[in-house]
Amino acid sequence: MLTPGNVGDIKAAPALLKRAGRMRCLLGDKGYDATSLCRSLSEIGAISVIPGRRYRERTIPYYKARYRGRHLVENAFCRLEDFRRVATRYDTLAANFPSTVALATVIVFWL
Repeated sequence: MLTPGNVGDIKAAPALLKRAGRMRCLLGDKGYDATSLCRSLSEIGAISVIPGRRYRERTIPYYKARYRGRHLVENAFCRLEDFRRVATRYDTLAANFPSTVALATVIVFWL
């Protein structure tokens, strides 16, 4: 799902949850910290592995051991953003951008 660069992560979360299907847990960074998202995850029976923001009055518990594995996903995104065309999204059409990401993925992880 491609969103504009100025849209926060939490705005796209409900649409992503609908498309994700059944899941056991959701790993996310502090950008996904929202009470509404945690409630919707608990309604579908998924575990929220999202650390709370600093300004929260009540801290939210999360599985730190599972959260540590999230760095592998972040490392993959960092490798893709080594390509200037992917990092700055030069493509004017949203339909062309996934092709650029796919090409960069093939170059980085296959070759």
